[in-house]
Amino acid sequence: GVEVGPQPQGVARADILDKMRKIVKHGLDFVQLFNEGKEFPPCTIEVFKIMEKVDYPRNKDGEIIAIIHPKLQDQDWQPLNKGDPLFLTLDGEVIPYQGDCTVYPTFINEAAYYEKKQAFVKTEKIQLTARPLRCSGS
Repeated sequence: GVEVGPQPQGVARADILDKMRKIVKHGLDFVQLFNEGKEFPPCTIEVFKIMEKVDYPRNKDGEIIAIIHPKLQDQDWQPLNKGDPLFLTLDGEVIPYQGDCTVYPTFINEAAYYEKKQAFVKTEKIQLTARPLRCSGS
């Protein structure tokens, strides 16, 4: 499967559809070249590894008491450092990020995750290295 976004549920966007078509085409091109015996050299790529899901601040009754801070909204995959604004209470108090390391939040304030008690997902940026790859069959 391929998931390309972000975009609201039930909305069809031309720019997102175009990105999806391009990634599927690249995938199909890779399969064709692989099947033709092309050798792919080793490579390294940066990826984002999920660390944990983060919930909204809640009161003792389980009600949300703060929203995503405006400086974090729409900043998926951008670095979040200790002290950066994270949430904004309904009283206007800023709740900063208190983590020990820089993280890269994603799925920030996604409507589909409210019921799952998820304000965003913390990820870390890591590098993966792939060995050379070549089709061994004929």
